[in-house]
Amino acid sequence: MAEQAQDKEQIMFDKDLLEKALLNGELEVFREEYFNLHPYDRAKFYLRLEPESRERIYQFLSPEEMADIFENIEPEDDEYKDILAEMNPHYAADMLSNMYTDDAVDVLNELSKDQVASYLTIMNDESAQEIKDLLHYEEYTAGSIMTTEFVSIPSNSTVRSAMAILRKQAPNAETIYYTFVINDEKKLVGVVSLRDLIVSEEDALIKDIMSDRVVSVSVSDDQEDVARTMKDYDFLALPVVDFQNYLLGIITVDDIIDVLDEEASEDYSKFAGVSDMDSKDRTSLGAAKKRLPWLIILLFLGMLTANLIGQFEATLDQVAILAVFIPLIAGMAGNTGTQALAVAIRGIATGDIKEESKWKLIMREAGTGLITGTTCGIIVIGIVYIWQGSFFLGILVGCSVLVSLVVATLAGSFVPLIMHRFNIDPAVASGPFITTINDIFSILIYLGFATLFMSHLM
Repeated sequence: MAEQAQDKEQIMFDKDLLEKALLNGELEVFREEYFNLHPYDRAKFYLRLEPESRERIYQFLSPEEMADIFENIEPEDDEYKDILAEMNPHYAADMLSNMYTDDAVDVLNELSKDQVASYLTIMNDESAQEIKDLLHYEEYTAGSIMTTEFVSIPSNSTVRSAMAILRKQAPNAETIYYTFVINDEKKLVGVVSLRDLIVSEEDALIKDIMSDRVVSVSVSDDQEDVARTMKDYDFLALPVVDFQNYLLGIITVDDIIDVLDEEASEDYSKFAGVSDMDSKDRTSLGAAKKRLPWLIILLFLGMLTANLIGQFEATLDQVAILAVFIPLIAGMAGNTGTQALAVAIRGIATGDIKEESKWKLIMREAGTGLITGTTCGIIVIGIVYIWQGSFFLGILVGCSVLVSLVVATLAGSFVPLIMHRFNIDPAVASGPFITTINDIFSILIYLGFATLFMSHLM
């Protein structure tokens, strides 16, 4: 498979030829081969170069051409600073000025405030002001990911004048498939597609052919909600408005794809009990710092579990065989709770779980826990009876499995719903956390039953 991937990459572009032209200073050869590549391949080639080789690229490409490359690369967050430091500050500022505003803001958000201020000072006033307008929006909101490079047309204009506006503004617009319509007060009143403009009569008024049922998002909406809206309606772009319905910008589908990837990585990190899996830590110390907080919390919860078992020391001393089944019951409860947790978190993330359907989810998971618990309990009873020759011990372990699985399933679905209710990210109720909590419950149930029915076991 690795050889196939390498062959495929070789077909896409000749890396050795590009590197040779770059090393020998063959400007025309390099530019001809380089600009024959797809923008993604240009970015990939650029990222694979050593810093010394990248410095030659800055001599071969203009800041505007470099902006196209930067819009197609996604280095690790801490690498932005290093890459920009390789460039002349004026070159870097010109490059940022030529990027789409939302992409430039994404880059600047990874830098320190002093660095951002330095680049904004060097930029031309118009570009700097557009970037400043987006930088002040809170991170992870619609305002922080929207772009201001879009085409809008007045509602009282004709198709002919609208096409003239489109031809003039299209080179700088991020997308032209949707054209948003505004009234005299610059408020969003409609949307017209490129197809509508092409097939309509030139003298037709925009307000007569536009759709006034516009789906928009507020500038303060969470980016996850925006992504959900984009997915539900299958849009290529969404308009962003303020509380008075003034059109501020648009969010395009490529930005939403980045949001979905970012949110998925973040939720997976939390689900695994790691603060951030999105970046590749360069040192063991850096990775350990991100993992230690959860591990320390789980350590104390583990100590609580050990102390709980210690409370039943007398029970275990009298019937030692009970200890054999502790990992079985705790493991099954942990796995069941994690399954329910995954279902609940996914439902919350996709918006499938509404206020009225929360109790329905809990009842469904309770039923699921009852069915799976009963099935596993019956199987365990048979296995324990055949293995140990004690029917009552089998009943004890089987009933403990049944009750533990029901409780674990309810905990796995109920905990994230409660956290979501209080505006806490439900992904924080991560797998390791819910597993440890269910360990405590399952051990308490199992050893509690054993203590109550000790006389039958003896």
